[in-house]
Amino acid sequence: MHDDRIIELYFARDEQAIRHTADKYGAYCTAVSMNILHSEPDAEECVNDTYLKTWNSIPPTRPSSLRLFLAAIVRNLSLNRLRDRRAGKRNPVIEVSLEELSECIPAPNDQNEGELASLINEFLGTCSKTDRIIFVQRYFYSLSDEAIAEGLGLTRNAVSLRLSRTRKRLRVYLEERGYAI
Repeated sequence: MHDDRIIELYFARDEQAIRHTADKYGAYCTAVSMNILHSEPDAEECVNDTYLKTWNSIPPTRPSSLRLFLAAIVRNLSLNRLRDRRAGKRNPVIEVSLEELSECIPAPNDQNEGELASLINEFLGTCSKTDRIIFVQRYFYSLSDEAIAEGLGLTRNAVSLRLSRTRKRLRVYLEERGYAI
């Protein structure tokens, strides 16, 4: 079923919307959650919570991309679950990726969060397709350098180098637009 039709089912408050969402995007949402949690029961719960949050969000929200809308919800729920589950413990991949980003992105606040997100999207539009894929897989989907390298047919060192260069370019891009890092 096409995404527009699924969204219309949500607007009509038809519970079939959840079934169609699960059929079309269940495996995708599970993969996003598993990349963060590495636990099938926790991922399954986050995916189910994603369906509930989607039901409660549509309407009034009308996402332009249902897939990305779901990914953002399941990712945030999974990160919250990880934070709760590992209070006092560290997840090496997520901790490293957050440390990497802190070198080039200022901490968002209520006044600049939307603008900062827009600037990062603009910056990614200037990058090569491969660099965009690597950046998003690392910092949105929380994949390790090894997993990214395997998926793209690159070496781990090539992925690390591309990420480093992309972060440096992002830092310069943001500084040129008035963000102090």
